[in-house]
Amino acid sequence: MKTFSAKPSDISHEWHVVDAAEIPLGRLASRVAQLIRGKHQPTFTPHMDGGDFVVVINAAKVKLTGRKLEQKRHFRHTGFMGHERYTPVKNLLQGKFPERVIEHAVFGMLPKNSLTKQKLRTKLKVYAGGNHPHVAQQPAPYSVTPTPKAK
Repeated sequence: MKTFSAKPSDISHEWHVVDAAEIPLGRLASRVAQLIRGKHQPTFTPHMDGGDFVVVINAAKVKLTGRKLEQKRHFRHTGFMGHERYTPVKNLLQGKFPERVIEHAVFGMLPKNSLTKQKLRTKLKVYAGGNHPHVAQQPAPYSVTPTPKAK
């Protein structure tokens, strides 16, 4: 039996809409990363871009469990020595950039190779509210089920 390797003619890209309201951040990021990579398809090939386009809406309503809302911080660097900046996730979600929280989490779930930044730039679209401009692509809704409450 020969190993299957997808060719560009075998790959088709679909569009999915994921509602992030009340979904835990890690669960959402792992499912979105799988969709972007194409691991949900039987024709998955690691070195080919066989993933689907993902539109995440309601990014400002994502759920952070435990004390992550107060304790988790995002790092960025200005480029000058000693000028690193740490921003609490609470400020990002309530401020101007709630999309960055999901983008950063999905980036952490993807492998660090030459396709990663290209996939994030082209395949992932994140919006803070419920509206998005990708209606013409007719995206199919994709449900990420929240975890059931412990009894």
